[in-house]
Amino acid sequence: MHRYNRRQFLGVAAAGTGAFAAACLDVPAPRVFTHTDALITVRPVEPTLPPVAGYTALGITTPRDGFLYVPTTYDPTVPAPLLMLLHGNGDSADFWETSMHIGEQMDDLGVVIVAPDSRNASWDIIAENGYRADPYFFNFALEHAFKRCKINPSRIAIAGFSDGGMEALGVGVANGDLFTHVMSYSAGALAAPWQQGKPKVFVSHGQADPILSWENARDNIVQRLIDASYDTTFVSFAGGHSIPPAIARQSVEWFLA
Repeated sequence: MHRYNRRQFLGVAAAGTGAFAAACLDVPAPRVFTHTDALITVRPVEPTLPPVAGYTALGITTPRDGFLYVPTTYDPTVPAPLLMLLHGNGDSADFWETSMHIGEQMDDLGVVIVAPDSRNASWDIIAENGYRADPYFFNFALEHAFKRCKINPSRIAIAGFSDGGMEALGVGVANGDLFTHVMSYSAGALAAPWQQGKPKVFVSHGQADPILSWENARDNIVQRLIDASYDTTFVSFAGGHSIPPAIARQSVEWFLA
């Protein structure tokens, strides 16, 4: 089976008009997939359950689950922005809580955060060579948040780090009628089975990233988005494979602007 080096970014055939496709880090070239594979069907509703401030487990499944973060500034009478976060390869949603302290960083901005765990060690675009179980689980994670928090449908974002950034890009582009904004931190590729709507896109990458190429992010991921008429913001920084707190803050403020 033909494999691509992570430093390569080659378009391959994918179902759907105008679809993006790519592969990275010694994984098989993406299988033919369709919009249905990455489809998110849930939408914000009037909440029926009271939210709990701070971090709470989703309680959907074990051992891989995730969390909901409700800011202390949340007002149940005012629709809040929502951000779904996807962790990096081999990690879990705990990365956002214990390493990034994302809730505390963003609490004053009033953003509701939902962070699901991938079904496998990494996201299915890597582990399964296409979109399979993860977008299906996203429906349950988002439904959990929508039942508890009043969400502004004009401010819903998906974001991810590293391989999670690749998943966020693909699923975000495929569900642009739900996600108004997509944020990718240090991703390796763009693989979207379909283009739906035109979410705004924020891409950040460290110029000294030893794992995933900054040049690839600039010349391939960002350029492909621009060529496809996506409103794309590219922020590079003097660092490695990471999300500097200032960049995380900048991206969320961009999302809320």
